[in-house]
Amino acid sequence: MIIHSKSEERKIQKGCDISVDILRSLGEEIKEGNTPLEIDRKAGLLCKKFRVKPAFKRVKGYNFNTCISVNDVAVHGVPKDIPFKKGDLVSIDFGIIYKNIYTDHCWTWSVGKPNEKNSKLLNAGRKAVESAMMNAVVGKRVGDIGYEMESVAQESGFDTLKMFVGHGIGNILHDDPEIYAYGEKDTGDELVDGMVLCIECQVVDDIGSDVIIDDDGWSARTVNGGNSVMFEYMVIVRADSPTILTDTRDWSVVV
Repeated sequence: MIIHSKSEERKIQKGCDISVDILRSLGEEIKEGNTPLEIDRKAGLLCKKFRVKPAFKRVKGYNFNTCISVNDVAVHGVPKDIPFKKGDLVSIDFGIIYKNIYTDHCWTWSVGKPNEKNSKLLNAGRKAVESAMMNAVVGKRVGDIGYEMESVAQESGFDTLKMFVGHGIGNILHDDPEIYAYGEKDTGDELVDGMVLCIECQVVDDIGSDVIIDDDGWSARTVNGGNSVMFEYMVIVRADSPTILTDTRDWSVVV
């Protein structure tokens, strides 16, 4: 989607504000003993409260309001009835449909204070996306964003998964362009003013960048059992600096 007017921008910003409010409430439910399935049910109730629709239920074959990935599940985690434990890393990927506009964003929390390695992983994952999204400016290319994500992850001793992508968003959940979590500077699709993007990556503490899909058909797990974190922001490409639609930069990674 490309934003062409202030009214379009106000509408998508309103939808993103609601989406962020819901995700904040879901994050507050990440506690020892609670389960991903309970959080998913709360997401459905909050969507009804705000009179919005859960975006992920529009994905063919997926019947949940959220994706909740724990520890070595990197992405697309199906919410299960398994209680959280102290030290778990929990990613909630969430989106809504507000006045026919889609949102999609993600945050990862630690259940209690993380150990040293998980703390480093959380910081690397967050920095990878937050640094990369500042390249969402006119004249840059998707390769600039991917290069930054991969570089930041590898500088910290981790890696990014290569088979999952960020993407355009707006009137549909996944739009062009695709934004891989790796790349070369000044390559790929050029970014233009008003383009709405989801910038995301999974940063993994695992050798290699492959995954195994669980029997549920969705949950993508690291091959060697290394932990993963995921962060995702929605932004609008602008001339000097991006407009950050889902601005969660002041959030903690510990609950």
